[in-house]
Amino acid sequence: MYLVAAFYRFSSLPDFEALRAPLLALCHDRNVRGTILLAKEGVNGTIAGPASGVHAVLAHLRADPRLVELEHKESHAETQPFRKMKVRLKKEIVTMGVPELDPNETVGTYVPPEAWNDLISDPDVVLIDARNDYETAIGTFEGAIDPHTKSFRELPGWLEEQEALKEKPRVAMFCTGGIRCEKSTALLRARGFEDVYHLQGGILKYLEEVPEEESLWRGECFVFDERVSVGHGLEPGDYVLCRACGDPVSAEDRESPQYERGVSCPRCHDRYSEEDRERFRTRQRQMDAEGRGPASGARGEPA
Repeated sequence: MYLVAAFYRFSSLPDFEALRAPLLALCHDRNVRGTILLAKEGVNGTIAGPASGVHAVLAHLRADPRLVELEHKESHAETQPFRKMKVRLKKEIVTMGVPELDPNETVGTYVPPEAWNDLISDPDVVLIDARNDYETAIGTFEGAIDPHTKSFRELPGWLEEQEALKEKPRVAMFCTGGIRCEKSTALLRARGFEDVYHLQGGILKYLEEVPEEESLWRGECFVFDERVSVGHGLEPGDYVLCRACGDPVSAEDRESPQYERGVSCPRCHDRYSEEDRERFRTRQRQMDAEGRGPASGARGEPA
C-alpha cells in the first residue's frame, strides 16, 4: 500500500523559490511522487509513496518554523497514484485570481466534521459547494448550492451575482481538502459577511471521520490523483478519469458506446473529431506499451 498525503498551509514565504530544490531532491531520494505548489502565500500539495518517505517530506516541511502547523490528511492506494514528482513555483497555491486576498489575515470560522451536520441542517444557513462542475457532478452535500463553475477563478463572479447572498446571511462553504474555502470565506469576509463558516479539513476529513450512517454526503468525492474518487472511509470509488477531457467517468457511462478508454466519454465524445480520437488512441497505445496508468492531475492544482 502507498500512503497518500494531502496538505496545505497559508504562510508568508517570500523565499519560496529557494525551497524548491531541496524539497524536490528529498522527494526523489525517498521515492515520493505527486505535486507540491510553492508560492509567497504558502504551500499546497498531494504526494504518495512509502510511509517513511511521505513522513520524511512532511517532517522536512514542518522543520520550517513558518510551516510548523501544516496539517495533512492521509489515505492509502494499492498502486502509486502519481507518475512523477513535481514541485512548482506559482503566484498562488490555489488560483482564485484575487491577489489582494490574504487568508493569513482573515478567514471564515472552522467547523470540525463532527459539528458540520448540525450547522448545515439549520434552514437559515446558505450552503455552497466551492468546487467545480466536474467535481460536484459525482457527489456533494445534501441541500448544497452548486455554482456550476468550470474553474475556481469563476467563483468570485458567481458569488457576486447570487441573490441569496444579498442580505448577508449565514454562509457555510466546503471543498475537497479545505484550501479553496480558505480563500472563498476570506473573500466573503472582505465583502462584509460576518457569519461565514467552512468545513475544517474539507470533504476528505468529513468522509474519514463521520460514520456513513450519519453522513449527509451523497455520492463520491473527486480527488486529484489516479484514484479519481473516494467514498466514506476514503475508500477508492468507482470512477475512472477520461484521458481526453479529464472528467470523471462512472461505471454506467463506461457502458456507453461513446466511451472508449483513453479516447472519449459521453461528455466529450462530440467535442472532438475522428482525427482527434485517432491521436488519443495512439497515445493510449503508447501508454499501455509503457505500462502507464491513466493520466492524473488533468485538472491541475490539487485541492
